[in-house]
Amino acid sequence: MNMNQYQLAGVLESPIMSEKSTNVAEMYNQFVFKVQKQATKKQVKGAVEIMFGVEVDSVQVLNVKGKQKKFGKSLGQRSDWKKAYVKLKPGHDIEFSAA
Repeated sequence: MNMNQYQLAGVLESPIMSEKSTNVAEMYNQFVFKVQKQATKKQVKGAVEIMFGVEVDSVQVLNVKGKQKKFGKSLGQRSDWKKAYVKLKPGHDIEFSAA
């Protein structure tokens, strides 16, 4: 791996496993990842292709605003983060249990 591939490998933070992401994966062959806040669509595409050995069709990213939470009498703010929906080309699949 060269230096650029190491940088791309750090773009993905974790897969998001929820009921909504499972439904999206089954219906549309899309997978959901938590990514770095400064990550671009091209970086996310390259990172998924390198790490899982699949071909990516499209990437949609969105910024998730952190919630305001109360901690006793004081207010706190959870951090903002970025989510990516990655659609794979037909015939490709990601198995998280094997990866």
